[in-house]
Amino acid sequence: MEAFESIFNAIASPEVVILVSTAVFFLYIVRMRTMMQPKVAFGVMGLLAAFLVVGSNNHEFFMIITKGDNMPILIMMFSVMFFLWLAFRQATINDMRLEKGEPPTEALDSNKKVLVWPDLVYSEFLVTVILSAIFILWSVAVEAPIEEPASGTRAPNPAKAPWYFLGLQEMLVYFDPWLAGVVLPGLIVVGLMAIPYIDTNPKGNGYYTFKERKFAITMFLFGFLIMWVVLVIMGTFLRGPNWNFFGPFEFWDPHKIEALVNVNLSEFFWVKWLDTRLPDNPLVRELPGILLIAGYFVIMPALLAKTLLKKFFHEMGFARYSVLAMLLLCMASLPIKMILRWTVNLKYLVAIPEWFFNI
Repeated sequence: MEAFESIFNAIASPEVVILVSTAVFFLYIVRMRTMMQPKVAFGVMGLLAAFLVVGSNNHEFFMIITKGDNMPILIMMFSVMFFLWLAFRQATINDMRLEKGEPPTEALDSNKKVLVWPDLVYSEFLVTVILSAIFILWSVAVEAPIEEPASGTRAPNPAKAPWYFLGLQEMLVYFDPWLAGVVLPGLIVVGLMAIPYIDTNPKGNGYYTFKERKFAITMFLFGFLIMWVVLVIMGTFLRGPNWNFFGPFEFWDPHKIEALVNVNLSEFFWVKWLDTRLPDNPLVRELPGILLIAGYFVIMPALLAKTLLKKFFHEMGFARYSVLAMLLLCMASLPIKMILRWTVNLKYLVAIPEWFFNI
């Protein structure tokens, strides 16, 4: 048991979690038809369940997973895995039918009508009754995670947002609050609204498919699974007192000290690399970061239009492609910034506190 706990504590560092999650995600995408087999999919869910059962022998881990606030995370993990398998299984079946020249399974029932009453309303009523009974039993069996009234003299440690906002709270570690709390969530909402207007692919309407919409589905799921669900899981099970990282079987010691000195890019450039003092002018001081960000958002779209996204540039046109490239680069900025923080302790690429402008 000690070896089991030591292994998972050792690999629970944030960079390993993100890299392994990303590798598993792309393995899932590349080996779609293998992963969609029920014995493989349910075998993976069984391994996760076995990990939780074995790990619950550890008192610290048991207290974390049985906390009232954290139980929805466990439900989310299994429900996401199940419904992801269910959707992609149907998509895989349709892709195989389309390869044979057959219509998707949804087309076979195109003439079948489903009436609002009694079909839809009756089904919704049954689901409502069943879920209401489950929630009532849950509320009786599980103690509500309600603490004493808020006090300005005493704050919980760690102070965490509700579980559905933990991904956003994790983003606050790597970006300035106005970026993580306003700009990036706004871009997420605007991006989701913009998808129907920038997507020129007419296929996949009204039926499940992956092969005909690989890029759109992969990018959406990467943003949802890796950049949100994984961050929620990290914030729930790995973030402890003082917002430090802990292994899943590690005691949450409030006195743990992380000797980290986060440094801005301007300090790297002027002090460490050029061995000189920081310029007094904020624009000159932050010029390396400004040029780097400008190149990222100006040069990268043009470079991608000539290489990886060449097909999309010709199909979408300049305006739609520009919006797509901007949204993709903004999404990619989060894992890039996270990795830079974990590897070289980079705080901000551009830090102008005089103007309350930090990136």
